Amino acid sequence: MLPSPLTIDVRRGAIASLGSVLSDRRIAAEGRIAVAVGPGQGEQIAADLDMPDCEVFQVEGGSVDTATELGKKLRSGAYEAVAGIGGGKTIDVTKYAASMAGVPMVAVATNLAHDGICSPTASLEHESGKGTYGVSMPIAVVIDVDYVRAAPQRLVRSGVGDVVSNLSAIADWELAGREQGEPVDGMAVTFARVAAEAVLYRPDSVESDEFLTVLAEALVLSGMAMSVAGSSRPASGGCHEILHAVTHLFPGVSNHGELAGIGALFAYFLRTRHLGEDERRMRDIRACLVRHGLPLTPGDVGLDEEKFARAVAHAPATRPGRYTVLEHLSLSEDEIRRSVGEYVQTVGR
Repeated sequence: MLPSPLTIDVRRGAIASLGSVLSDRRIAAEGRIAVAVGPGQGEQIAADLDMPDCEVFQVEGGSVDTATELGKKLRSGAYEAVAGIGGGKTIDVTKYAASMAGVPMVAVATNLAHDGICSPTASLEHESGKGTYGVSMPIAVVIDVDYVRAAPQRLVRSGVGDVVSNLSAIADWELAGREQGEPVDGMAVTFARVAAEAVLYRPDSVESDEFLTVLAEALVLSGMAMSVAGSSRPASGGCHEILHAVTHLFPGVSNHGELAGIGALFAYFLRTRHLGEDERRMRDIRACLVRHGLPLTPGDVGLDEEKFARAVAHAPATRPGRYTVLEHLSLSEDEIRRSVGEYVQTVGR
């Protein structure tokens, strides 16, 4: 059966469905299929697939140059579809390359570290840092729980931080609507909020197949929210401005999902302290991060307060034109340092 605009298969043994999706003659009339694999499990999955005629391309890194090179290969080989198998970098490279070549793409995620699995954007490195590029969504997402379990558990847990940060992004979008008259898409907000709250209050964790399934579906739903919105707005606010600033100023510190969780918690702290908002949402997010063993403070990821304050000050520059609680408050550097100190005292373990 021809996949709908987004077909999702999340279960044990789901990888077995990949061959039937890609070999559908309405997708690939001549069976010219390409598979892009990253390091680690991607190569093993490609080897296990019963698709002897597919062409396998190795993807090293997550740069624009890598994605462009893959796109040229897909176009020159007249491939009809491509599967990207691996982590976030491999999937983003494949999404960009597939869009460049004008072919449908299937995302096969080997971990649940963040919500880029089916989002309409690709985050890629370039000579000046990292950029976000608009791409076509995958036509299908395949997530095999067996392979997710084989990934480092820290990567799986970090996906919790990314999906829960939707709540902060939504609050920022609604703030922009009130203060700047920015249009807010209700459907995109609903998708993003449902995704976050599906994970926020669950008592189980990554040891449970049921939790992994819910997390996978929540991350995919976040991607769908971004597609509906036409931007990353429902899943990326001040929380992500902070994480991108940390990544830019202090490369190699932690990972995307962990930093998104800290960014969301700090953004809610600012709302309670400076805008008088109820602390309940901040407490709920903190409890969720603690339950999953995720970092809460800069020190938990190896940053001192001064460095984190520098990142917060730099954060608005990472998304020019995006209005969040950071732009709304427009705190001075001294005010930011004081806020960071108070945050550490308030939410630290």
